[in-house]
Amino acid sequence: MSGNDEKYEALSEEHERIGSKIVGACFKLHNDLGPGLYENVYETCLSHLLVKEGLKVERQVRIPIEYDGLVFPEGYRVDLWINKLVICELKSVETIHPVHKIQLLTYLKLSNTRLGYLINFNAPRMKYGIKRMIN
Repeated sequence: MSGNDEKYEALSEEHERIGSKIVGACFKLHNDLGPGLYENVYETCLSHLLVKEGLKVERQVRIPIEYDGLVFPEGYRVDLWINKLVICELKSVETIHPVHKIQLLTYLKLSNTRLGYLINFNAPRMKYGIKRMIN
């Protein structure tokens, strides 16, 4: 390995605990409601389930972007930010496209957040609708 290779840093136990609760809540929600509803319905219900699990959930969080001395107060908006440690980007679409993955990776980078989930509730089975991403 060259000196430029980055060493992968494992996620904390807290990241893993939160991630497990997110995945479990997604499966429950998808099983209870099924696919095909609007994204905001899943956002509201998932947020509710995660709060019941004892997590702090912020919805539609505006995160500013600072670039070259400029500040854009509404740089982007995160669907769910859980305990300020995990970002969930929710979709209810026929197909997840590469741009959706890039969007989440950018959100993770700009917010200094390590773990994120791209969740498509329109998947026929939830196991095909969850993509875990690490920054």
